[in-house]
Amino acid sequence: MNDIVLETKDLTKYFYDPIKFQVLKQINMTINHGEFVSIEGKSGCGKSTLLYLLSTMDTQYDGQLFIHNELITGKSDKELAVIRNEKIGFVFQFHYLLSEYNVLKNVMLPGMKLGKLSDDEIEHNAMQHLKTLDMEDQALKMPNQLSGGQKQRVAIARALINNPLIIMGDEPTGNLDKKNSDMVFDIFNQLAKEQNQTLLIVTHDHDFASKTNRIITMEDGRIIKLH
Repeated sequence: MNDIVLETKDLTKYFYDPIKFQVLKQINMTINHGEFVSIEGKSGCGKSTLLYLLSTMDTQYDGQLFIHNELITGKSDKELAVIRNEKIGFVFQFHYLLSEYNVLKNVMLPGMKLGKLSDDEIEHNAMQHLKTLDMEDQALKMPNQLSGGQKQRVAIARALINNPLIIMGDEPTGNLDKKNSDMVFDIFNQLAKEQNQTLLIVTHDHDFASKTNRIITMEDGRIIKLH
């Protein structure tokens, strides 16, 4: 049982604006430790909405969500904030680096927020992640001095800083050209293979999805295929 990192039971979501509309319909899925899984489907099928539920950022839903066999549904905002910071690393389509801080500080911030290690230890870990991603020579640069692909590598390093149970990505290659998209895929693949990192990536890029361990295909708020 300990191999299940994420599980949903009958996850259902409605939007109420302007009228009641069911956007997710009884989603049942499990993600196992070390899996590299993609969720794909046409625009508007509910995949990003699902990711926001799985990431605990949206708590307005029916059904149940478990992270590492712990029921997450019904926990307070404060408890969820700790779970997010400790167990989930995020990589978005837009990197969301803070322009006032250099690369190293951007990577360190979630670790400083978690507060489990000293700043020196967090800095050491941040440099190790930047080194893994071939970005250590950019550590003291500001985000505006980096290319799009470099910014996304910094965002991946930041997602790794608290040694998360799972990394979730929302269209992490959506803003990148093919060369940089391939590079991001290779980084994720390496993390899964070499570090047994669990990854769940929402993408509309079929080439990207087809290379992952498993594809969850969505249509009209439902999972229609679990490959």
